[in-house]
Amino acid sequence: MQKSRAINSVLGSRAFAPAPRVQFQVQRRFLQDVAITRTGKPILKVQGGRSSLGGHNVTVFGATGFLGRYIVHKLASQGCTVVVPYREEMTKRHLKPTGDLGRVVFIEYDLRNTQSIEEAVRHSDAVYNLVGRQYPTKNFSYTDVHVDGTERIAEAVAKYDIDRFIHVSSYNAAKDSVSEYFSTKGWGEEVARNIYPETTIVRPAPMFGFEDNLLHKLAGVTNLFTSNHMQERFWPVHAIDVGAGLERMLHDDTTAGQTFELYGPKNYSMAEIAQLVDREIIKHRRHLNVPKFLLKPAAYWINKLLWWHIMSADEVEREYIDQKIDPTAKTFADLGIEPAELSNLTFHYLKAYRSSSYYDLPPATEQEKREERKYIHVLDDQ
Repeated sequence: MQKSRAINSVLGSRAFAPAPRVQFQVQRRFLQDVAITRTGKPILKVQGGRSSLGGHNVTVFGATGFLGRYIVHKLASQGCTVVVPYREEMTKRHLKPTGDLGRVVFIEYDLRNTQSIEEAVRHSDAVYNLVGRQYPTKNFSYTDVHVDGTERIAEAVAKYDIDRFIHVSSYNAAKDSVSEYFSTKGWGEEVARNIYPETTIVRPAPMFGFEDNLLHKLAGVTNLFTSNHMQERFWPVHAIDVGAGLERMLHDDTTAGQTFELYGPKNYSMAEIAQLVDREIIKHRRHLNVPKFLLKPAAYWINKLLWWHIMSADEVEREYIDQKIDPTAKTFADLGIEPAELSNLTFHYLKAYRSSSYYDLPPATEQEKREERKYIHVLDDQ
């Protein structure tokens, strides 16, 4: 009897004991989705990240140049597979660590070889054309690069029905321009649109950054001769902002067939930028003004005879052409980007040009603020 009561008491306590609480651990899911592009090609889209596997296959022509490294880094670091066609082995090395292992793929090509261009784009769903030349060389003229090269790339894009084609042109691109550079850039835009009507055309203003041809050129000692008293005016733009804009165009199908002009928030003359540079590096760079009728032919022969670049005749011609804004083109505002202002970043890019005596001084803008504080007076009514 006592044994049975003990058993019943134990069973009773278990019967009325509260049920154990079951805890469910919420696991983070890395969502994936299959997106259908405008041409009907499926693309596996992921949340992104350097080691993610998915996203677009993108070919970037001209990736070894100044702007190319920024867009390759943007795309490769989010999981896209980036194909980089190159001409010279030593010019592509810095692009390898911009993405995870296998994200950046290199393929040798020749801008005059149609087969090599087709091999570079046949597996991609988006193509960027950043190929451009600020001066003619012994092997390539402006027409060879900006017109014939663009035509071959656009034909390859149309042949394999690539979903997106983004063509980077230049500010002031117009077929009727007196500058051969601007003229062939405008001609290249027309060729790209005729072959592939949904081409996205991008016209960046003169760009500044770590490897630019603007701030570093003015800070160097070799930039001695100039023309037009450095009075050409334009809206300089940060190269990182242009790279961010190119990335957003890839993911926004509404940008297809549109024209974008990407420029900075403030208009400068070259002389004003030179003053900013001199103030930041705490040095005075001398610039000798030479009349156009003397400097232009001299620049032509210098560019033709020397095997390293100093100046060209068309660069002298461009010093007399101010940047013109196309009111019908879209801008950074349509991409949701606020561009950076040049004067806020001159210290960041030019500090290395200071001598050791002034290297630790604050930026010039900060020095101005400190000087202003010295002359603040307290009014009687305060």
